Amino acid sequence: MSSLKRIGRNKIDPYEWVVLRTIHFSTTVLIITFIMFLVFQARIADARSNNVLTIEEKYPGLATGVLKSAKLAELTPGIILKGENLEIRESELKEKIAGAEPKIREQLQKNLFFLLEQEATMKILVYEARNSVRNKEGLSDSEVLKNHLNRISQQVSVSETEVKAFYEVNKEMVGGMPFDHVKDSINEFLLKQKRAETIDDYITGLGDRNTIEVNQTWAKAQYHKARDNPVDRARMSGKPTMVEFGATGCIPCDMMQPILDKLRKKYPDSLNVVFVHVREEQILAARFGIRSIPVQVFFDRNGKEVFRHKGYFPEKEVHKQLTQMGIR
Repeated sequence: MSSLKRIGRNKIDPYEWVVLRTIHFSTTVLIITFIMFLVFQARIADARSNNVLTIEEKYPGLATGVLKSAKLAELTPGIILKGENLEIRESELKEKIAGAEPKIREQLQKNLFFLLEQEATMKILVYEARNSVRNKEGLSDSEVLKNHLNRISQQVSVSETEVKAFYEVNKEMVGGMPFDHVKDSINEFLLKQKRAETIDDYITGLGDRNTIEVNQTWAKAQYHKARDNPVDRARMSGKPTMVEFGATGCIPCDMMQPILDKLRKKYPDSLNVVFVHVREEQILAARFGIRSIPVQVFFDRNGKEVFRHKGYFPEKEVHKQLTQMGIR
């Protein structure tokens, strides 16, 4: 009764009051429903985001640097990579292959993802270099990039302890010459190696600092093509693998050959031993980051790299590494 009196005082008809309350209730329900819908959509988006895989997660070993953390995505056909300031089309890679030397075109056809990663790396590097280098007016992209990378790598140094350690392990490789006769050459070699590694780390980090998407359909096809080589066949066989990257005529490489032969005879069923001639397999060597030879790379039975060594590797040290991997 008190409610009807208030209605009367405000000149509102009871029927109108009921209608207004109904409209108010319906509007509230609609707002709540809409909010719930938005929350639901947001959760779906989060779930999809959490399920998006990186190249390294989906295809281990396919990427070697900046594209390891790139996300797989559905992209417009013909576009194989997109980034914040970057887009690469498949036609660009075809042009690169057409302009390559005939002897490596076939290798590139099987390693298009590697070629894509090189193109993406160069474009991102140039963009970052131009944004960080001062007095760049009038300089070409290559000049700006060179200045940028030199500034990054100049911070590296080599201690005498590192030089002596390298000498002790590789004494045979230098013909047993006294340390004082070769220390400067070793220091220069290690310095170049460290600078290259510093730049590698910087380039790999570019992928974490840039949002990059790769065409998932295209990447799947390239993964199967890229695995058609002696290294990937061996490391994906379910057995541990040792790969020697070298070349005939290289003294420390030739010194490694008898050791490889002994390993093949001693572990015929428990270890894959593979030799890759880098002058014949330039792209495969580049994929695995080979800049000097010889290099020995060890993979566990799951195909994951667990150790690598540069230079001549004495037989005793090889067996130590194999023992650590559970091979006896």
